[in-house]
Amino acid sequence: MSRFWSDTVRRLTPYVPGEQPKLANLVKLNTNENPYAPSPRVLEALRAAIDDTLRLYPDPNADLLKQAIAKNFGVVPQQVFTGNGSDEVLAHIFPALLRQPHPILFPDITYSFYPVYCGLFGIEYHTVPLTDAFEIRVDDYLQPNGGIILANPNAPTGCALSLENIERLLDANRDSVVVIDEAYVDFGAQSSISLIGRYPNLLVVQTLSKSRSLAGLRVGYALGHADLIEALERVKNSFNSYPLDRLALAGAIAAFDDKDHFEKTRRAIIASRERLVAGLVELGFEVLPSSANFVFARHARRDAGELALALRGRGIIVRHFRQPRIEQFLRITVGTDAQCETLLAGLREILETA
Repeated sequence: MSRFWSDTVRRLTPYVPGEQPKLANLVKLNTNENPYAPSPRVLEALRAAIDDTLRLYPDPNADLLKQAIAKNFGVVPQQVFTGNGSDEVLAHIFPALLRQPHPILFPDITYSFYPVYCGLFGIEYHTVPLTDAFEIRVDDYLQPNGGIILANPNAPTGCALSLENIERLLDANRDSVVVIDEAYVDFGAQSSISLIGRYPNLLVVQTLSKSRSLAGLRVGYALGHADLIEALERVKNSFNSYPLDRLALAGAIAAFDDKDHFEKTRRAIIASRERLVAGLVELGFEVLPSSANFVFARHARRDAGELALALRGRGIIVRHFRQPRIEQFLRITVGTDAQCETLLAGLREILETA
């Protein structure tokens, strides 16, 4: 049936999500899911929302959720956009704000959906190499561009830019939109939301998938100047007026209402990450500084692909990227302490084998 494909489809190289194996008893550390359950308030809200109102369309403007997000971050609802996970939010950002006369910029090693969106929407881009230490260097982005998008912390490296460096980037690119994708920000990086009032070119994207344990609910949002938000609303309402269903809206509002659960679980993950890093270093791994709920590590003497395969044979799944510069790294999600210890024990056993 490929003879019916459009030229756009022929040119696309789709994003490849992390594997979701159907095997039982896996230690699944490959897709950066939160190892802890969502807030009990979320589950209560979902149960309460399952009634005969499911026959009705949800609120197309997600007004109550926007109010909850605005209250949480100290902005107004007109500065909030919501979507079906941060991936959909990003998918609207590219045609709404980043299809410009000049190419956009993003790192050569980053979230691999960015070049996919560029291909889908016909947007030119240039990749900017990370440093030898796999860090973003702001000076490399002080060049003509049609926009900039950075994941902070970056993925899959986990390295973060300071708020000072983000502000320097914004100040030097006042005629371009700068998108900061903060999917992992709650695990140790500084959010740039505090800069929105001073920089009308700043758009910040976050998700409930990671730090609020709601990857299965699919809720993302963007915060920025009302003019940027209006552009996203125009695209969204030309594509799908109802991206968030009634259950997603109810659960997301409840998630923002339970700050104690949010703080408790994210701090537990940060503590587990530091213990995991120490264990990996003890086994001879180089681990990049991580401000995310995952670590990026390579071993000096063992091939990453072989390690990933050997771990899989022991029922432990991690992510291995077969791409230039990072083919010897493994991206390992921070699980519970028990899961991390199982991983370390498996690696110890593998490394002791000649």
